[in-house]
Formats: sequence, C-alpha cells, structure tokens
Amino acid sequence: MLPYVVAFGVLLHVLFWGAGLAALVMPQPWRPFWPILAAPAGLALQSLAVWVGAQAGLPGTQAYAWPAELIPLLLLVAGLRRRADFGWREISRFAGVGLIMAACLATMVRPLTRAASGLTTVSLGNCDAADYAAGARVLQEFARHDRTGFLGLTEVVRVMSVDNFFDFWLKLNHFTPSALIALNGTIFHCAPYELTGLATMAFFAAALPVVFWIARALLRYGTPLSLVITGVFGLSPVMLYAVDQVAIGQLLALPALALLAWAGTALWRGPFTVPGLGRFAGVLAVAYALILGSYNFIAVVCVLPAMTLVGLAVVRTNRWREAALWLLGMLLPLVGVGVIFWERVSGLVERFQLFRAFDFGWKIPGFSPDGWLGALAGPSLAPIGAPWHLLLALGVILALAEALLRGAQRGDRRVVLVLSFTLPILFGYAVLLWRGARLGTNASYDAYKLFAVFYGLLLPCFCYWVTLGRKASTRLRLGLWLLALGLLAGNVRAAYRFSQAEAVPPLVVDRDLLDIRKLETMIGIDSVNLRLPDMWSRLWANAFLLHKAQYFPTHTYEGRRNTPLHGQWDLNGGGVEIALPDGGSQRLDGEYSLVNVGSPYYIRAELAGGWYDPERLPRTTVHWRWSGPGAKLRLENPQSRPLQAVLHFDARSLAEGGVTVWPTGLPLAGLPPTAKIGRDRAVVNLPAITIPPGTSEWDVRTDPPAVTAPGDTRTLGLAVYGLQVEILRDK
Repeated sequence: MLPYVVAFGVLLHVLFWGAGLAALVMPQPWRPFWPILAAPAGLALQSLAVWVGAQAGLPGTQAYAWPAELIPLLLLVAGLRRRADFGWREISRFAGVGLIMAACLATMVRPLTRAASGLTTVSLGNCDAADYAAGARVLQEFARHDRTGFLGLTEVVRVMSVDNFFDFWLKLNHFTPSALIALNGTIFHCAPYELTGLATMAFFAAALPVVFWIARALLRYGTPLSLVITGVFGLSPVMLYAVDQVAIGQLLALPALALLAWAGTALWRGPFTVPGLGRFAGVLAVAYALILGSYNFIAVVCVLPAMTLVGLAVVRTNRWREAALWLLGMLLPLVGVGVIFWERVSGLVERFQLFRAFDFGWKIPGFSPDGWLGALAGPSLAPIGAPWHLLLALGVILALAEALLRGAQRGDRRVVLVLSFTLPILFGYAVLLWRGARLGTNASYDAYKLFAVFYGLLLPCFCYWVTLGRKASTRLRLGLWLLALGLLAGNVRAAYRFSQAEAVPPLVVDRDLLDIRKLETMIGIDSVNLRLPDMWSRLWANAFLLHKAQYFPTHTYEGRRNTPLHGQWDLNGGGVEIALPDGGSQRLDGEYSLVNVGSPYYIRAELAGGWYDPERLPRTTVHWRWSGPGAKLRLENPQSRPLQAVLHFDARSLAEGGVTVWPTGLPLAGLPPTAKIGRDRAVVNLPAITIPPGTSEWDVRTDPPAVTAPGDTRTLGLAVYGLQVEILRDK
C-alpha cells in the first residue's frame, strides 16, 4: 500500500504546487481550463524553488522545503481571489482525465509492489535512476559551496568547465529531475532510492492532461475520443519504455514541448498586438523552465513543430510581419527564463560536445507506422510478429493517407497541423536511424529520445485517421474498427509484457545494495575505490557515499571519471569477497565487502570472462552468476611475494561432479585442486592455491563440463552465489 500512497502523494503535491500558478497564467479564452496546466506549472515551480535555493547557497532542501510550501499556498490564494472561474467546477470538468491518470499510475505501481517488499527503485536496464538519486542527495543535503567528500574531488568529477559535483548538476546534468526528487523526498520523508522510481511514474501520469488537451483543444477530436487517445498514451510501450528505464528528463520535457506547440499555434492565430503577444508568456515560461531544467539540449528544436506551421503559412500567405511578431512573442519568454537558468543555457555547447565525444545509450529498434501507435512486441520495442506487423503498418499508412487527402479536399486546417507537427520530427528520427546504421553507433538511441519526447504531440496527430469514420462507408468503417482494435490489442499486449518484466527487474536497489550506506558513517574510512563490476551498483554506491572520497577503475557515467585508485579501501562486489588474515577486511551484511589497501596481504580479485549476467530471485537478495565455457577468475597480487589462498565457492551445479581452479595456459599436471559440487547450493572449499605477484588468470572448470538445461540455450557450468578468496598467513 505504501508505494501507492507515495506515488499518488507526489502527483497530488505537484498539482497543489501548480494549481494557483496555472490559474493565474492561463490566458483567455482558455482560463476555465487551467487544470490542464496545473501539473506542468507545479513541476516548473518546484524546480525553480530548488534552483533559487541552490543559487542562494542554502544547505539543501532539508533546510527549506517545508517553508517553500508557502509559495504554492500563496499562489493558490491569489488564484482564488482573482479568478471567478477557479474552483471545483473547473476541476470536475476533467474528471475523466483524472480517472485515466489514476488508473495509469496505479497500473505502473503494481509491478513494483511485486518486485520488492518496500519502497525502492527498479529499472529494466538503464542506470539513470542512480544518477538522478545522486543529484537528489546533492540538492537535498548540501550547499553549493560544500566541497566535502566526493563533491570536491576535482580529479574525478571534472566535466568540461565544471570541477565540482554540485555545479555539475546545475550546469550540465539533468537538474530538474533531481531537484524534484530532492524536494518531494524531503516533504514525504523518503530517501532518493525510495522515491526515484515512484516519482518517475507520477511525473509521467502528470503529462496525461496535456496529451488530452492537444487532442481535444488543438485537433478537436471531441471529448470521448480525446480520452481514448489519452488512455492509449498512458499504456503505450513507447512511453512505458521511458518509465521503466527511469528516463525522467524526457518525461518532464514531453508536456512542455506539447504546450509550446499549442501556445505557438494559438499565438499565430492572433491578435498581433502587445497584449495578444504577451498573453501566452506565462504558459511559455512554464514550458521553457521545464525544458531548460530537465532536457536543456532539446531547446534547440523545442519550437520546431510550431515554426514549421508558421513557415508553411508564410509561404502560402506572405505574412512576414506577423511571423516576425509571432517569433518575438515565442522567444521573449525563453530569454527571460534563460536569464534565470543562465548556467543551463551556457552549458549547452559543452553538452553537445559531450554528445560528440561519447556514444551514449544503446541500440533501439526503429519504429514502423504500427509502432508509431504503440503496436510493439514489448520491453525490447521490437516490432510485433508477422503478418500482424505488416498488416497493421499498411493499415495505418493507408488510413492516415486517406484521412489527410480527404481533409485537404474539404479544407480541414487540421491537416496542416498534423503535417507540421509530425514531418519535422519523423525526418529527424529517420536521419538519426540512418546515421546509426551507417556508422554503427547508438544514434538509434537518440532517435528514440527525439521520437518519445515529442510523443505527446505525435500520438494525437497519428490518430488523425479516426476522422474518416464520420462519413465513411460501411466497409471502410469496418476496416477502421479492425485497425483500431488491432492497435489497441498491440498496446495492451505490450503493456502487459512491460508489467511482467518490471515485476522481475534485472536492476533493483535491494537490501544488499543498501548495506553500502553504512560506510558513510564508519570512522577511519575516508576514501573508497568502487571496485564494483556493474554500473548500476557503482552509481548507487556513489549516491550512498557522497560524504566519502571515491575513485573509479572505469569511467562510470558523467561526473565519475576513471583515475588512479587513491582510496584507502577497496569496496568489492559482484559476488567476490576477499578475507585477509590481519583484520584488514570487513564484510558488510550483504554481498559487499571492504579490503584495506595498506594491508601486507592485500590482493584484488574479480570474475573475468566467461560468466553470464547476474540473475536474482524477486523480492529477495539472492543473486548468482552461471559460469560458461572458458570462465575465468582474475587475481591481482601487488605484493612482492606469492600469497597462499583458499577459495570458498557458495555454488551449485546442474550435475554431481567437481570444480577445479587452475592457472590459465598451464597444463593440468597430476590431480589439480578439485572439490566436489552437487545440485544443491552449498559452500565448496578448494585446496589452497598459490597466487604469484602481479596479475594472473585462473580457469574455473567443472567436471563434467558445462551442459545445457531444459528450456535454456546457454551452456552452464557452475552457479556461483558468492566466492570468498581467503588469504592465509605467511608461514
């Protein structure tokens, strides 16, 4: 129950923050519809409050979050006093949208309750959640001038012109997501790891009213159909992918981009007077604040759909003066917001330089027309199987083309809107897909981001084919119904698969990972080398240990560079523990352990090649990794003498047999150190081995050799739940 309470609490808190501001800035004649703007306004205002607090040098949201609650309260009072159309009647008008928001949020939270027993964060593959959580702790607990622990570790955290971790969040990284987690986390007394995933779901639900507004007010589909489109948006795999990857930045920018398109369209329709040009200043400021705070690099194309609309109109009518005035009305609020968020604006050039220097992301399949409307296979975003994929894609193309042709013939100005809002984005999407395929890079990741961040505008436009049903023949109407049912089934099927995947997530903040927090209060441990094999664990460890100096053996995301490991202690994970005989090692309650670098028995150990990805049991801390053919153990002995060690495997096998660890490349002479292994999990102790100075690799072999299991195509040898390398005292 607690996850539902927190998720809905965050959503209502955002609406509370935005209600008064939305009522004050919503222009005529749309003032009675101010609830549409409440969520974006609340998100922008919360972000601005944290921005001002950070710039003022206040010691984090823990010091000012509760006093800041006066801001929305005063705006709410001002709205009540100045607007007669600010009350329950206006709110009740959007009851349908509210029900869809609640249903979507509850549906998203449900798998999380199955994946974990309490408040936590999960992901289907992306590690952004840990990055946002680190930023949330920075903005929640520290002042801008603080340089303690990791925050002032310049050699590690330097990125372009930024040399400290606090300014990295203000200038280069996604500020607003972390700011919102920090503020709401303080109010709801939740740590960032508890709130990040739930806040992502709440922020996505907060975007639904704007999608309804685009469908209803801009494309004039009517209330019932607009509600259906909003519901489809809420369960679309295009968006659930972002939610389950915890991509908060794009989810916050999405309603802002849709608002810019609506405001730009309404502004173009006049009047071109000073009051007329300024009436959307508040709406535009809210949108620009969200974009610059969360996804500042999208600012370069944020008004592209509206500019395309105006450009087409200028070509037809030669209205250059009005176009210049329109551009002035659109950009002046951007200038004002840009002055406030100047550091975000000044960091744009460096942000794009980072994009050129690093191939961010991963490869994501391109969408065909059926995928535009959410008919996808599931968490992979691959197309659904043939022949349904081809039939639905062909149906969408034919229906949309026919609708646009008929609309153009009858002079429906929505045709220009649909083309203006979709073609520039689809062109950019296609170029990025082509670039990724040609160069072999992850540009398809950028293509998905571009498509998804504009999806609140794209989806209603892609649904323009529904206008055919009004005067369609019986045969055409039947075809449209079949197409609609097929697309809806594709969305529901994909949403169900997302739900199944999130219930057993590959990445989760479990109790073992939370044990790392103990290090932050341990006396005598001032600096740590984060020798954790996976990025998810390293980033969360970074977020949990900000008061300690930290060093990374590999480049771990932005602001966490790989440098020489100057830490006094190694933090080991990945199922490998090192036990030293002189007390120079400490085991935490979970799978993580500490090793004193200054010990005369100090070594490093890690599972090298030939191991499959970690697996886990849901709602437990039970992890394991299967060995495959060629599984290796890497041991690094920095001492000038060989060391004796005993290996303790917590493991099981598919068949009764033995396990051997032997130096790579050396022939098996006689009877090598072997221990019996069975089908049941048990601790297996191998005979002592000698670790030479330097780095050595050891083969981990099973007898009988690795085999395949029913229903699994992998060749499996040993399931290792933990490995302890016990160093023996010198004789």
